Amino acid sequence: MQQRMSSPISRRNGSRSGSVSGTCVNSVNGKFDFGVAPPRRSLDYSTRRRASSIPSALAIGAPTQDNAKRLNLSFLTIAFRFLLAIDLWLSKRLSVCSCEDALLGSIRPLVKLLEVSGHAAPWLVSALYGLVYSDSTTELETMLNLLMALLLDMALVRIVKAIVRRRPPTLPPRSDVPCTVDRYSFPSAHATRATMCACFTLKHLVSGAPLRALVLAWAGLVGLSRVLLGQSNVTDVLFGLGMGYCHYSLVERLWLRPDRLQDTLVTFLQEALATV
Repeated sequence: MQQRMSSPISRRNGSRSGSVSGTCVNSVNGKFDFGVAPPRRSLDYSTRRRASSIPSALAIGAPTQDNAKRLNLSFLTIAFRFLLAIDLWLSKRLSVCSCEDALLGSIRPLVKLLEVSGHAAPWLVSALYGLVYSDSTTELETMLNLLMALLLDMALVRIVKAIVRRRPPTLPPRSDVPCTVDRYSFPSAHATRATMCACFTLKHLVSGAPLRALVLAWAGLVGLSRVLLGQSNVTDVLFGLGMGYCHYSLVERLWLRPDRLQDTLVTFLQEALATV
């Protein structure tokens, strides 16, 4: 009977002790002491959160050198794209002779004539003609170096174009464009050739002030014609003008004389025959 009566009381005490959540029960001399258990998980979580927030705060407060380099690179990239967008916009606005229906399509034949005057073929033919029919040693030397300058200019421009590979401006199809148009437009070969030939002519062939002004104007108009026809960008022409002057300076440093060229050819032929 006592066993049966004790079981409901123990169940009731057990249910009371189990119904209190988050309490700690200690039995000392048959008495129960109810106390609140310390929130271990919350303390662990808060300490971990504080510990993880310290490195992030340090990283935000003191940027490293890698972050600074990335910021510099991003700024340079944005500036380059901005300048490129301005170049494309200005080139498109200046291409007023790109076709017959353009804004200045009526003067397109005159602009084409300026462009042809800066082509390589007329200058190569003129240099070879002067080299063959020269009357003096001085004329022979001048035409020889002009021919070398033209060949050097063509080779260096081809190399730079193959490296950069920049496409010309996208414009409507033109029926009168020859098939020999370059696939790449940077740098402008007409601008480099016109600048180099103008500097060479001013140095060795022209002495009068009116002719010198005319030669300088011709070089600038040849570069401008490429932009007006929509076949080169503005930066292509500007870089071509600077590159043409560098080609002229290089030719002046590597100036060839007929006697030196003759000695070089004789030495080359002797070595070739000796190897055979």
